[in-house]
Amino acid sequence: MIYHQVRLAMKPDAPEDQVQHALDLMRTLGEKLDVVEFFMVGRDFGGEFHYGAMYALKDIDAFRTYMYDPLHRQIDAIGLPLTANMISQDLTDDPDPEIGAKIAQVHTDRFSDHPELLGLVESLDAYEGSGVPTDDSKPQS
Repeated sequence: MIYHQVRLAMKPDAPEDQVQHALDLMRTLGEKLDVVEFFMVGRDFGGEFHYGAMYALKDIDAFRTYMYDPLHRQIDAIGLPLTANMISQDLTDDPDPEIGAKIAQVHTDRFSDHPELLGLVESLDAYEGSGVPTDDSKPQS
């Protein structure tokens, strides 16, 4: 199982209705995708973040399907401009010794395939975790 998590600190001037719309879309993604075993989207307590989400995905194929779903890209386009800081984490109990590299490859491929996403992430004040773009995920000049 791969547990993909994000923690989000919203910009102080982010309109609340737009934030709620992005969170609703995150819930819709969890509800509509058959590859999501279970999920949770809600408030984040105990730190600098306002909201968080976690999606449980059975394997690397489910993870790739989730990451590439068009609704996920729509959520990024709507939600990332409202976000100041973000952490992306991937936890797994998969025994495959290569699972970390496979997860990293999905992130790298996604940034390479969608340069507009790379621009949105690079505009954040801070972005940490497993989904951080690497030199391999940036388009070659």
